Amino acid sequence: MSNGTSITSIRNLGPAMEKELERVGIMTAEELYEIGTDDAYGRMIGAGIKPHFIGYYVLHMALQGRPWNDCKGAEKAALREKFDALKANRQDKGRLELEAALNIIGVIPKR
Repeated sequence: MSNGTSITSIRNLGPAMEKELERVGIMTAEELYEIGTDDAYGRMIGAGIKPHFIGYYVLHMALQGRPWNDCKGAEKAALREKFDALKANRQDKGRLELEAALNIIGVIPKR
């Protein structure tokens, strides 16, 4: 067990986010604050966690100590651009191509 404060001690970050962060080696709130939103979420994407904008901006707002729904307007639009760039740079393009091919032949059910 790691020494440090639980990730769930950060407002709006619950057990599910803690589990995903621990999966990529971020074990404490202190580590998460040091690493920051972009690196932490980039690690999650790189580990194969499906990226969701809401999860990204909730993490961003949590690390600022703000309510998750405080993100609006131009700030939210700017975060969306950062998220899209992060997602484009960190996702495994080969995996995406494989999933697209499997979807075409009907292996992956349509949503």
